[in-house]
Amino acid sequence: MDDKDLLNKLSSGDEAAFEQIFILYYQPLVVFANKLVYDMDMARDLVQGVIVHFYEKRQEIQIHTSLKAHLYQSVRNRCLNHLKREQTIRNHHSSLFVESKEAESVFHDIMEETELEHRIFQIIKSLPKQCQKIFEMSRFQGKTNQDIADELSISKRTVETQISNALKKMRQKLAPYIGAIAIFALISAVYLVFS
Repeated sequence: MDDKDLLNKLSSGDEAAFEQIFILYYQPLVVFANKLVYDMDMARDLVQGVIVHFYEKRQEIQIHTSLKAHLYQSVRNRCLNHLKREQTIRNHHSSLFVESKEAESVFHDIMEETELEHRIFQIIKSLPKQCQKIFEMSRFQGKTNQDIADELSISKRTVETQISNALKKMRQKLAPYIGAIAIFALISAVYLVFS
């Protein structure tokens, strides 16, 4: 279902459409908001506020971009308003909110990074259970292949094969988006955010 269909159904009161929007966008928007306010609980509150407002105003809202872009921009604005109210804007944050081409570029970079992290998380969660467990033990817990093999009572070769399979799947799924070096740089940050 495309944005137009979703929005038409939403404006006519279809709760399934609202639920689909929530499922698609809530988690990535929270991660995005957290990159701006550096407070996960506040990020959740701000995103919930945006989504509730969006639902309440569903018949009045005019979207001139995509639904995704509209939601990200709304969250960005809500975060800015929060930071202004709390008087906690720091120098390194202020560039995010200066109305300039550079600030817009930073905004889009953060948005793309958030979406990429979310994709990596989804790929990890889609791995077969044993492969996922071995990969997380290796990359996120810092365990050696031998330690993993001992702990799971399997051979070291099995551990190596499972890690290789996980990395191969990630490269295949992420190749259209980024280069191989960037994939490995993002993997370690992703688990902390989504776990």
